[in-house]
Amino acid sequence: MEYHQSGDMEDTLANHYIPMTSVRSGESEQVSVDLYCYTNQIVNISLVGTAEDWVLVDTGMPQSANRILKVVEERFGAGSKPNAIILTHGHFDHVGGVIDLVEAWNVTVYAHELEIPYLTGQASYPEPDGSVEGGLIAKISPLFPNEPINLGRHVQALPSNGSIPGMPGWRWIHTPGHTPGHVSLFRDKDRALLAGDAFVTVEQDSLYKVLTQKKELTGPPVYFTTDWAEAEQSVRHLETLQPNIAITGHGVPMTGKELTSGLSQLAADFKRIAVPDHGRYVDNQSQ
Repeated sequence: MEYHQSGDMEDTLANHYIPMTSVRSGESEQVSVDLYCYTNQIVNISLVGTAEDWVLVDTGMPQSANRILKVVEERFGAGSKPNAIILTHGHFDHVGGVIDLVEAWNVTVYAHELEIPYLTGQASYPEPDGSVEGGLIAKISPLFPNEPINLGRHVQALPSNGSIPGMPGWRWIHTPGHTPGHVSLFRDKDRALLAGDAFVTVEQDSLYKVLTQKKELTGPPVYFTTDWAEAEQSVRHLETLQPNIAITGHGVPMTGKELTSGLSQLAADFKRIAVPDHGRYVDNQSQ
C-alpha cells in the first residue's frame, strides 16, 4: 500500500486519482446566504458560514485539496480557514482532500465515533460490491479504494449531545446504513439539511446519470451501502424533519416542494426505489 505520511497522519489516498467527472464538476452554487455547495468531480462539499466564521463539510475526491483551497479563497478571501472540518463519513470520495487540508489549515476534523476507526487507520470499509444490481459505476466499483486514512490526533468524535463544533444552530443526526457512523447535518431554523450519502439526488451507480447529473432523488450509492434496513430507517428519519433545502453528497441541491415530495416518496417506497434486487450486502429481510 502506498501512502503519504506527515507527522502522525497517513494518506493512503495520496496516489489515487479517480478519473470520473460530471457536467457540474468545478461548479459552485450559493444555496442560501451562508450555505455554499461546490462539486468536485462527482461529489459535493459544503462551505457553511461567513468569511469570519465557517466550516467545511466533507473534502472531496483524492488529490482535490488545491482545488478546494482555491474555492475557499474565491469565496472567503486569501488566508481564510475554517473553524473545523466535519465529515459525514469516511469513504474515499468524501475524505480525499482531508489530510492535505488539515496540513494547510491546522484544524480539527470531526466525525461520528463509529467512523473513527476508518479515519485512524484501524479498519477498512467492506469492499465495494461490483455484483450489486446497477449501472456501469456499480460494476467498476471494486476499483474504488476502501482502505482507511489515518488522521491520528487530528480527528475527534462529534459531541454526544448532537451539537457540531463551529456550526451553531446545527445538529448532527446519526443516519447509518451507508456506513456505520454516517451522519447528516440539520438546521431547524431554515430546515437546511446536509444529507451526505443518506440519500442522493442522482442515481450514483449509472455512469450516464452521473455524467449528466440527471436529477433523481434516490437512496444511497448501492455499491458501498452495507445495511439497507438501517439506510431505510435513516431516510424515514430525515423525511420527518421536512427539510426545505438539501445538499446531498452526489447530485444537485434540491429545495422546496420538489425536495419534500421526493423525499416523502422515497421514504414511503424505499425498497422499490432504492434497494437493489440483488447484491452482496442486500439484506433479504429488507426485500
